[in-house]
Amino acid sequence: MPDMSASVSLAMTHLVPLAEVDENKVTPGVLGFVVFAVMALAVWALMKSMSKHMGKVDFKETSTSASGEEADTTTAEASPAGKTSDKA
Repeated sequence: MPDMSASVSLAMTHLVPLAEVDENKVTPGVLGFVVFAVMALAVWALMKSMSKHMGKVDFKETSTSASGEEADTTTAEASPAGKTSDKA
């Protein structure tokens, strides 16, 4: 069984550098996590609010008057290059 203890000590010597903390290394730490979590919650709240407001929007266009004259002017405005149609 001396091989087992030798392999365990060899494994531990390889893991020790992973456990050491370098004081010169900059990491985000707890403060970075808290800032990230707050930003994620803010984005979630904004998306939920946007979804709620988009649900209130009526996408159907309502016409204010049923006259054919108003419909002709909108067709003329929508035609390309400002050309009016010659349909009578």
